[in-house]
Amino acid sequence: MASNVEKGLIVSFGEMLIDFVPTESGVSLADSPGFLKAPGGAPANVAIAVTRLGGRAAFVGKLGDDEFGHMLAGILRENGVEDKGINFDKGARTALAFVTLRSDGDREFMFYRNPSADMLLRPDELNLELIRSAKVFHYGSISLITEPCRSAHLKAMEVAKEAGALLSYDPNLREPLWSSPEEARTQIMSIWDKAEIIKVSDVELEFLTQNKMIDDESAMSLWHPNLKLLLVTLGEKGCRYYTKDFHGAVEAFNVNAVDTTGAGDSFIGAFLSQIVDDQSILEEEERLRKVLRFSNACGAITTTKKGAIPALPSDSEALCFLEDK
Repeated sequence: MASNVEKGLIVSFGEMLIDFVPTESGVSLADSPGFLKAPGGAPANVAIAVTRLGGRAAFVGKLGDDEFGHMLAGILRENGVEDKGINFDKGARTALAFVTLRSDGDREFMFYRNPSADMLLRPDELNLELIRSAKVFHYGSISLITEPCRSAHLKAMEVAKEAGALLSYDPNLREPLWSSPEEARTQIMSIWDKAEIIKVSDVELEFLTQNKMIDDESAMSLWHPNLKLLLVTLGEKGCRYYTKDFHGAVEAFNVNAVDTTGAGDSFIGAFLSQIVDDQSILEEEERLRKVLRFSNACGAITTTKKGAIPALPSDSEALCFLEDK
């Protein structure tokens, strides 16, 4: 095994926030007797998913210069995520999200961002040296919603690409944050053709294609010539994968899901940690399927506990889980 220092760096760009998760599933926010605070934000979850599995990750984003912001930066550091890309804003708060857990473990969100610190990251605040050192540069679409963060996002992508990073995109649709579904679709698709790895959920596939059919034809309508791999996650049904030469499906693992928060982040973090130092996996179906089985396992384990970050598995947990299956 390569030592951690020799491993390729995965830089994750975007938002980190506090999720307030109800103590009781299956009730509305108004009826919830209480909430547990849980660190969240998809790009931050992905960075921690990588380091939990023994990989190297850094986070680039902006937090409020407040107690929650410093708590979140501390959580990144505690989990071995490099923090040289974190900025603090004195004038804006760290974002908050209240999450409703339905009885099946799925969720709905209510956000407090008006504006939150993550939205105020400016291009001139980016740590370009850190971004240039990335082997994989991973991002979502929430950072495209408003300026100046949108410009910072586009600049970071451009710098990473010029330095030779593999670009990885998980749109991570949060419809309530956009002014309209049309605006969300337009902005999410505005950077589509830059990414070499794209991961969408079945819900996002339906949203982006405006087609209720979750099938190969629908998925391939999102293909573009720069793409090396398109992944469609299907929750308890596993995932599908598409490359220019082959496509297929990998089954999920049957677990007792209590909270699906972070499952997709765990999946893509696990996937990126396995391919960062050997991208030839993307061209070899048998090896790709093995990595996707590992990624499915990590996603499944994450649904068995409440909150995203506390539930992200270590390498040994994931391997033990796979041995039991």
